[in-house]
Amino acid sequence: MAKQFHVELVAVEEKVWSGEAEMVVARTTEGELGVLAGHAPLLGQLAEPGQVRIKLAGGEQVSYEVAGGFLSVTGERVTVLAESATPVSAAQSR
Repeated sequence: MAKQFHVELVAVEEKVWSGEAEMVVARTTEGELGVLAGHAPLLGQLAEPGQVRIKLAGGEQVSYEVAGGFLSVTGERVTVLAESATPVSAAQSR
């Protein structure tokens, strides 16, 4: 079983998603980035348009289209601060 960490996806006005995950994949201005538990601390600017994929235990995945913002990795926590975040249906997910 993969180690999990806490993830928060926050848009300007609200907390969009919060919970434990095994991996987060996001497209930054530096390229696509995959984050697992124990990842080195970093701050990245999200690419526009972009998508954040959160992989949960058991193989389930939730995806959001995001516009603007940042990805912050600190210790056992990942925070995505986006200007807007819209859920993506499983059929649209990459």
